[in-house]
Amino acid sequence: MSPMLSLAKASCFLLGGGRKGKCDFSGQLLAYLSLGPIFIIVGFVTLIIFKRELHTISFLGGLAFNEGVNWLIKHVIREPRPCEEAHSTVTTKYGMPSSHSQFMWFFSVYSFLFLYLRMHQTNNARFLDLLWRHVLSICLVTVALLVSYSRVYLLYHTWSQVLYGGVAGSIMAVAWFAFTQEILTPLFPRIAAWPISEFFLIRDTSLIPNILWFEYTVTRAEARNRQRKLGTKLQ
Repeated sequence: MSPMLSLAKASCFLLGGGRKGKCDFSGQLLAYLSLGPIFIIVGFVTLIIFKRELHTISFLGGLAFNEGVNWLIKHVIREPRPCEEAHSTVTTKYGMPSSHSQFMWFFSVYSFLFLYLRMHQTNNARFLDLLWRHVLSICLVTVALLVSYSRVYLLYHTWSQVLYGGVAGSIMAVAWFAFTQEILTPLFPRIAAWPISEFFLIRDTSLIPNILWFEYTVTRAEARNRQRKLGTKLQ
């Protein structure tokens, strides 16, 4: 048995085992998908370590705040999970709203707003620019739907718990995006100028409309410039 297949089966059993305890292919796949929030957090930490950009740090802060709100709502409503006795590995016995669903919909909606409102097209490839945004948005929504469905399939949540989790996450994403754009973004230049920010190389790219295009063009120009200087020295 391959290591990936073994991991899939282990994840399936740890995350509920699928319907009626059967760890079939669907259960294994959905168990993998339900680990999406963990992969996203690891990706954020890696991105912050290598990029050290304030908006990315704010995004991660929003995800953490969203998790705190989810914990608070769960302990206020105190609605149990559908099969509480079947899940000994969960950290809380309450299921309303689903933290996985709320997390994924926060991430997806915030990313959607970032793609269409924060990143602006700066080159002439208008069709390709819109195409990749549309494709990425569809992928984000698809993953959020699948992760939400996995929580029901694995008997961790009811449909209502997943639905309200998605609604809460979407509302939190819109609110945090507005807070970041209207309150935090004007403060980013000042924060980036702090001595501690300069020491850790924390930067502010909020005035750059498309950071991907900017980094690509600047890196390409610098590489060509260095190549010309190297060629001159070798002559």
